[in-house]
Parts: sequence; structure tokens; C-alpha cells
Amino acid sequence: MVKAIRVHELGGPEVLKWEDVEIGEPNDREIRVKNQAIGLNFIDVYFRKGVYEASTMPFTPGMEAVGVVTAVGPGITGRKVGDVVAYAGTPMGSYSEEQILPADKVVPVPPSIDPVVGASIMLKGMTAHFLVRRCFKVEPGHIVLVHAAAGGVGSLLCQWANALGATVIGTVSTNDKAAQAKEDGCHHVIINKEEDFVARVNEITSGNGVHVVYDSVGKDTFQGSLECLRGRGFMVSFGQSSGAPDPVPLSSLAAKSLFLTRPSLMQYTTTRDELLEAAGEVFANVASAVLRVRVNHKYPLSQAAQAHADLETRKTSGAVVLIPDSIFGSTS
Repeated sequence: MVKAIRVHELGGPEVLKWEDVEIGEPNDREIRVKNQAIGLNFIDVYFRKGVYEASTMPFTPGMEAVGVVTAVGPGITGRKVGDVVAYAGTPMGSYSEEQILPADKVVPVPPSIDPVVGASIMLKGMTAHFLVRRCFKVEPGHIVLVHAAAGGVGSLLCQWANALGATVIGTVSTNDKAAQAKEDGCHHVIINKEEDFVARVNEITSGNGVHVVYDSVGKDTFQGSLECLRGRGFMVSFGQSSGAPDPVPLSSLAAKSLFLTRPSLMQYTTTRDELLEAAGEVFANVASAVLRVRVNHKYPLSQAAQAHADLETRKTSGAVVLIPDSIFGSTS
């Protein structure tokens, strides 16, 4: 038996329960991994609330972790006991001391990458990768708007877009987060509580608008984001921390011939080659200091409910990582 967080009913952070679970042994082409660090992401909140539907109930949340291989199933090549591996995405279930994973879903973690850093960068880093490199390819001269610029993904988007030669505009909720966004490469920072971001973007761009908006906030920013775009601009809606946006009639995109997409990381890492390419580029950019990972918050895995509460009330910035209780003291 191992300890894990389980969800038996949908709701607030209080539904995250610390329980004993039996995970068994790996089957064909599976591995068993003892987690060293687990990434917390807003998608975990969506599943806990029922915004996204889990395939089973009860379920163990979590879609990102780094750990050590402790057993391999039949038919495995290229993986052995003792390997340090990471995964992000499916299958869900990383809020656990140990888990069973398909071998083709994990990637090797370079020795230069600390497990805590790896667990904070896999899902967010590969998300940032497909957003700036594939969904809309950011190039020198582009002007980009990043909402929640001090968040886990937002921080990486600002750094990466800056490194690619773009002018970066970021929105944040506090002065402290504004300072972090500037450190992360934002040329212009807008504090939403003090300024109208649409008016400010219009001023910054001399009325021309931005080439792309990366919006993980949703309801509170969606309509304004569309207004910030220039002709043939790209609206990339990849989250909804404030709730689902109101429906948009297609005709509303016509005036400026706008592009609108609601992408998912899983659709950009559908093949093994895509997964390895994305993870490799993320790790390489961390190693070369193009990306600076901010692990600003660590919690024992048993306190996942508190971590969720802090994330939802915007008390966190940068990455949030859960550490199995048995090793929490050694990583703090």
C-alpha cells in the first residue's frame, strides 16, 4: 500500500483526501515509479471541480511528476530500475507516492535537471513550448499579450517569447507579481486591478493591437483579449481560471479576420517523437538558462488541499510542487 490523494466527490479543496491505495505491479509495457516531486497545475483544479470529467470516480488527481523507476513490466526496452523519469499529461494520477505509468509516456530526465525543477517544468514547459513554437510561432517583431504573466505557464511564456525576440505585454493582479513579470521578460506589465488592460494595450501598441493573446484566465479576460488583437491576430485560449468564457458568435471574428483556438497539450504530443522533441527542447532551455524555473511554493503531498486553496485564491506565483511526505524535509 502507498499513500495518495483521492477524490470521492467533486467540490472544493476539502474533497482531496489522504488515503492508502494499492497500485499493484506493472503490466506489459508499463513501469512503476516512486515519485520524488509532483507538479500542481490548474487542470488539477478543473478535474477536482468537475469542469473536466475524470474517467473514474473516485480518482487520484495530478498530471505531472518526476520519479525513480522501481519496477518494469514485460516488453520494456530502454527503461530500467533506477532511471529518473518524468511525465506530463495522461494518465492522471500523480498525487501518489508511487504510480504505474505506460513506458512510452515518460521521458528521461537529464542529470542536470533537479527532480523538483523537472516536476515543475514538464507540463507547464511543454505547454509553453507548443504555445510559442507550434500553435502560434512567435518570431522577432511580434507583440504578444500574456495574461496571468506571473503564473506557472505565464512566467515561462514571457521568458520564452522574450528570448524569441517578441515584445511582451503581461497582465498580473498585484505589484509583487508585476515585479516578477518584469524579471521574466515582460516589457510592459499591466496590473488588472489598477488599469483597463484593453485601453493600456491599445496605448502601448499605438492602436495597432497585438499579434497573439495567450489567455489562461477565460471569462474575465476573453472579450477584452479579442479587442486587443490586430487584424488576422491569434486568440489562443488555453485555460479558464476565472470560469468558462461566454459563447462567441463566429461573426464576431469577422471584422478583423481573427483566428481562435482552444488547444490542448495532449493534441501536440500525440506521438512519441513529438513528446521527446517537446521535453528535450524544454530541458535544453532550462539548462541554457533561457528558461528560469520559479519553484516558489512546496507543500507535503498530504497537504494538497491547502496547495489547491492557495492556488485558487492567487496566493501563489510561479510553480507549485508537491513533495511526498517521506522526503519533504530533505527538499525544503
